[in-house]
Amino acid sequence: MSRSERLLDLIQILRRHRRPVSGRALAEEMAVSIRTLYRDIATLQGQGAPIEGEAGLGYVLKPGFMLPPLMFTDEEIEAIVLGSRWVAKQPDKRLAAAAADALSK
Repeated sequence: MSRSERLLDLIQILRRHRRPVSGRALAEEMAVSIRTLYRDIATLQGQGAPIEGEAGLGYVLKPGFMLPPLMFTDEEIEAIVLGSRWVAKQPDKRLAAAAADALSK
């Protein structure tokens, strides 16, 4: 995985959480070292991502942060949302997480 992909993944993970998440939990979810996570957080903050928190307290992405929109029609968005809501309720954790990611985008 490239660093840019990892940074986008980190933003996406933070978008799923409404409360601060520990650096250790984020590092485990991303399968990186805690040191790498701290560098990635600092990079995103330096680029203007509104990530609040610090080592030992946890991190949270301030509400309202948006990535550039994808171009879908209204009907495509409706189909994606309905399908993703259904998948998010299924027992397959990997697909449920992917559906939750899609919904948050």
